[in-house]
Amino acid sequence: MIRQMKSEEIDRCVQVIRDSFMTVADAFGFTQENAPRFTAFATTRERLAWQKQEGRPMYVWEQDGQILGYYSLHLQGEGKCELNNLCVLPAFRHRQIGEKLLEHAFTQARERGCRQMFIGIVEENAQLRQWYEAHGAVHVGTEKFDFFPFTCGYLEKALDGE
Repeated sequence: MIRQMKSEEIDRCVQVIRDSFMTVADAFGFTQENAPRFTAFATTRERLAWQKQEGRPMYVWEQDGQILGYYSLHLQGEGKCELNNLCVLPAFRHRQIGEKLLEHAFTQARERGCRQMFIGIVEENAQLRQWYEAHGAVHVGTEKFDFFPFTCGYLEKALDGE
């Protein structure tokens, strides 16, 4: 079941995000030393609490009292938003949870007046890029930052008329 995250669940959500993104870190050789700003290493209780206080919509997939997935939206105004930290715990992947969270994110963004969603990924993660593209996102570019050992890929999803 998808529902809004409660403030008292921040620590659990931090762990879900870190555990979920660690599989990407492991697959691509990211470490605390070479990618300290990568989600698996940079997500903290303080960061999530600040984002919640900022008013970001935050959602969890809960099943049998356990949080298995998470995402948040950064509402940017002027009909634009960014999808943040969409993730599912590794043991629960390939059960359509991620897809349902993504569709929920599209719906929540539309309901908040967003017409365009931005999505950032590790560009080298071709499987993830294909997954987002299969859900209507369009690849719009890349950027290389000195503080990441990977290329940032950017996708956009038009939310109009759906």
